[in-house]
Amino acid sequence: MKPNDWHTTYAAIWRQNKEYLRPVARLDTIRLKDLVGIDEQKRQLLDNTERFLAGMPANNALLWGARGTGKSSLIKALLNEFREQGLRIIEVDKQDLVYLPEIVDEIRELPQRFIVYCDDLSFEARDRRYKSLKSVLEGSIELPPENILVYATSNRRHLLPERMSDNLDTRLVDGEVHYSDAVEEQISLSDRFGLWLAFYPHSAQTYLNIVDSYFPAYSGDRDRLHREALEFAHRRAAKSGRTAKQFFNLFSERHRQENQ
Repeated sequence: MKPNDWHTTYAAIWRQNKEYLRPVARLDTIRLKDLVGIDEQKRQLLDNTERFLAGMPANNALLWGARGTGKSSLIKALLNEFREQGLRIIEVDKQDLVYLPEIVDEIRELPQRFIVYCDDLSFEARDRRYKSLKSVLEGSIELPPENILVYATSNRRHLLPERMSDNLDTRLVDGEVHYSDAVEEQISLSDRFGLWLAFYPHSAQTYLNIVDSYFPAYSGDRDRLHREALEFAHRRAAKSGRTAKQFFNLFSERHRQENQ
């Protein structure tokens, strides 16, 4: 396979079967200004990414929390914000993390700054693929490359399953908590992410604010729009940005048909 020209390729996805980085032809066009209800998370990740691009110390980031609250969208928006300043994104599925050291070797000497993006990252108790991720996050005998950070999203704060039984061997020694080996293993992975950003379920008002952001020029009955948006969310049991987008996809087409 011909190597990517990273001057014109802004993002790529690792394809394991062919063992190459496939350039992304159609980028998601979402921008930071489009993201509603996550201002503090946006500010912190923006600051971290700006330091990274400036060659200053920056942290790997773990975006964890409720589904559909903008974790993945925030990372995509960063690419649109900073791609002209040399930011690039490589998406690697958790199934392919064993190839991460080879992927990193391919880009470590390049002038661009790379975010390795792992979406919906979590591991089961006997899964050992996270070992490859650990070495990239903090290095082994070789320090991690200065032009690479890992940004991951997850529904789990510690990425590994947490069970009540894991805490049975935790004990108090001289006033200090000593965690069990199982808990230490859970924490050791997430601790390698220096920036943790929590995403909590949206309130009804935040959800409606997101809905309004999809209908800025809507001239109909906005109270009715809000009622239908809330009913849609209740049916799906989720007041999230993803639900708001799905409502927009449904309602905008119906509204167009009603006005033909």
